[in-house]
Amino acid sequence: MAKGLIGSSDRRGGGRWLLLLLAVAVLGFAAWGALRLGPAPAIAIDTDRPAVGAATKVVARFAEPWGGLGAVTLELVQGDRSVVLGTRKFARAGAFNPLRGSFTASTTIEATVGKTAQDWLKEGEVVLRASAERMHGPLRSGAPAVVERRLAARFRPPQLQLESKQHYLRQGGAGAVVFHVGESAARSGVRAGTAVSLSYPLPGGAPGTRFALFAVPWQLDDPNQIRLFAEDDAGNRAELPFVDLFKKAPPRHDTIVLTDAFLQKVVPEIAANTPGFEATGSLLDQYLRINGERRRATLAHVAELTRTSAERFLWQGPFLQMPSTQRRASFAEERAYTYEGRVVDHQTHLGLDLASTAHAPVPAANSGTVIFAGWLVIYGNAVIVDHGYGLASLYGHLSSIAVKAGDAVTKGQVIAASGSTGLAGGDHLHLEIFLQGTSVDPLEWLDGHWIHDNVGTKIALPQ
Repeated sequence: MAKGLIGSSDRRGGGRWLLLLLAVAVLGFAAWGALRLGPAPAIAIDTDRPAVGAATKVVARFAEPWGGLGAVTLELVQGDRSVVLGTRKFARAGAFNPLRGSFTASTTIEATVGKTAQDWLKEGEVVLRASAERMHGPLRSGAPAVVERRLAARFRPPQLQLESKQHYLRQGGAGAVVFHVGESAARSGVRAGTAVSLSYPLPGGAPGTRFALFAVPWQLDDPNQIRLFAEDDAGNRAELPFVDLFKKAPPRHDTIVLTDAFLQKVVPEIAANTPGFEATGSLLDQYLRINGERRRATLAHVAELTRTSAERFLWQGPFLQMPSTQRRASFAEERAYTYEGRVVDHQTHLGLDLASTAHAPVPAANSGTVIFAGWLVIYGNAVIVDHGYGLASLYGHLSSIAVKAGDAVTKGQVIAASGSTGLAGGDHLHLEIFLQGTSVDPLEWLDGHWIHDNVGTKIALPQ
């Protein structure tokens, strides 16, 4: 009996060892499989446009951080024809060991595809194919991965037809134009030098009929650089000249004398109210940074704010000038700044300076929605009102503000009081008009006849 019991125990122990060995073998096989296979390489294909046109930029990104990349390839395929846009192979550095030695965890291939790079392409569908192999060896499979991205190829520009007439423009001014685009147009408007004013569907117009309120930058004195354009999602572009008459308006010139008293007034206030500004160096050094670097940053910020606009007319009739004011400075006034008899800076004033009594009520020049109310560096306390379709007005150097962002205001409603905050030497209002981020001459928008002749004859304005 004892021997029988011992034999039974040995058999049960042997069974447990057998099960343990089988489990170890399974785990070892799984570990070997994981080592051999591992994660597949990650692949992403990005393009700068959603379709292929004359020249579309492509970036293929490959990554395998666990064991490294062995080889990557990017191809362009259309029908039975293909071309390799780029390929790379990588070798492991260091001692042989799938878990040791340096390897390439990620890489990119950049290329340009389109009619200019591959003249055999036809309109239709193209395929971008990216493939990647893992670093492989005796214990590790290459495990290739393939990703494809299909895109439309288009090479003909959208249709573009001018509808409105009599476009009389002035350097630094504004205008309106009506035109028709084809179905493939994804973006259209007016390019005036580096300034782009995008279009909107014409209220009450037929499908494809659009209009733009556009800006002519104060620096632009060549009407040939003012063009109507339409562009599809592949970058194919049509352009048309449309200017009938162009009047140059050379900038005025003025000299601003900087004194220690003026610097002491404006610099500490701006430094204290402007986050991120380092009040280091002399007052003159700080002033020059404010008047230069901070001016450019502020104008870029204002441009971003004013590019987002309601797609409807919020204004009606001519804009109002602040009552009982005298114009102290004009639009596009080039200023030379002197200190102790020497010129230290040059900047351009891009609005109207209107002076009355101290802390005079400031009315909204026209109806709209407040999109900014607060501190705005060179402008000091400021308010920006959106009037719709890319048109906005800015009120600067305010002593107090009576509205907040999001408020609807009506023409003539008091929104603030004049002051001398920011880069202001005395109490006044700085009025600036923007079209899609570009400053334009406010005098045009204060003139009802100009609005009628240059905007109202092309677009039905609210009555």
